[in-house]
Amino acid sequence: MTDIAARKAALRKDLRARRRAHAAALPPAVSALVFARPPRPVLDMVPQGATIGLYRADPGEAPAFAYTKFFAELGHPVALPRVTTLDRPMTFHLHTDPYGESDLVDGPLGLRQPAADLPEIVPQVLFMPLLGFTTGGDRLGQGGGFYDRWLAAHPETIAIGMAWDVQEVDDLPVEDHDMPLAAIITPTRILGPFEVSV
Repeated sequence: MTDIAARKAALRKDLRARRRAHAAALPPAVSALVFARPPRPVLDMVPQGATIGLYRADPGEAPAFAYTKFFAELGHPVALPRVTTLDRPMTFHLHTDPYGESDLVDGPLGLRQPAADLPEIVPQVLFMPLLGFTTGGDRLGQGGGFYDRWLAAHPETIAIGMAWDVQEVDDLPVEDHDMPLAAIITPTRILGPFEVSV
């Protein structure tokens, strides 16, 4: 394992614990209010009628459910990620039932995801989870590389991270394959938009 890989692994362990503890400590009334709708500066980054990629949050992750409903109600096509195996690229498929989630099935990583027969679509704007971030827009993901590989193949997509404030770190090791974010949203701040060059 390289020095960078070892540092990322240690950071991931610490940040997963930090994120999970923070989310678990939030009173239910507060949890229902955070990430209720995208802030206006972020909405200004979303083209009219754009397809929106979102995610179904793991325990501890910044919740994206309200954003899913918000964009669906505005008439935006909404897509969620689908993973088949760890060595195959992630794809995004149309999410047709953001309220009842009847179009979702159990995925191989323990997350609900769109059924295989739903249309594959490419989000123009992608709201994505993360483990850690810096105020300069660097992101640390889960380590599987799914989002980095997808963004590398779709550089025109506007990538926006969602996180709790406790996930901020002073600096992160960044490698060539780590894809930049256009902005990061926390319950208290919007970081960015950042200059993105890929």
